[in-house]
Amino acid sequence: MNWRGIWAIYKFEMHRFARTLWTGLAVPVITTSLYFIVFGSAIGSRMSEINGIDYGAFIVPGLMMLSLFTESIFNASFGIHMPRFTGTIYEILSAPLSAIETVLGYVGAAASKAMSVALVIFVTAHLFVDVHVEHPLLMLLYLVLVAATFCLFGFIVGIWAKGFEQLQVIPLLIITPLTFLGGAFYSIDMLKEPWRSITLFNPVVYLINGFRWTFFGTADVAFGTALAATFAFFLACLGVIWWIFRTGYRLKS
Repeated sequence: MNWRGIWAIYKFEMHRFARTLWTGLAVPVITTSLYFIVFGSAIGSRMSEINGIDYGAFIVPGLMMLSLFTESIFNASFGIHMPRFTGTIYEILSAPLSAIETVLGYVGAAASKAMSVALVIFVTAHLFVDVHVEHPLLMLLYLVLVAATFCLFGFIVGIWAKGFEQLQVIPLLIITPLTFLGGAFYSIDMLKEPWRSITLFNPVVYLINGFRWTFFGTADVAFGTALAATFAFFLACLGVIWWIFRTGYRLKS
């Protein structure tokens, strides 16, 4: 394993994050505050509890997942798309790095940035509500798994996209709506049939509820089911990336 090469890619990507550190951290703080003002105050005053959990605390895992999804996809897709755009991707492909080492460098950096933003949101949430994490270690491990999964997905998007405009298509038109419809700010048990059953076809439901279970020990979906769905998505992304490097899809052309 070429750890020096992995570290070189990781360090380069993290330097790009460091150049916009204050902006990258200030935006989620402001956004989180606005969510709590709108959802916590306006809606929370009419819906104080969900499944015995204070509404303000209930939406914290959803807020963290929403930011984690978008940040993971954006950082990973932009990180690999830039070398393709500038032509330096050929230098990376000709370097003594295997496919897995290249992916580890880019995905590792993107996951680190995305988790940093999610944890900043978690800290900011404590300014508004009292959030107790029932399974803190499991919460961190699940956070890493989801970040890695969506960074792999973002890596795929970055290779698939032909231009910077297409980088925004998946996060804005697919992931964000699925997150809002996936129980980020409400319990899907509040939905009437057939909408509740239809919602279960939304893969984001399982990721959000798995993460919420690590906070409160209860969720709309069993933790085992949520974990299995997350692993399935993770393995599917690995399979697609393996195919991309094997065929050279949009890497060598």
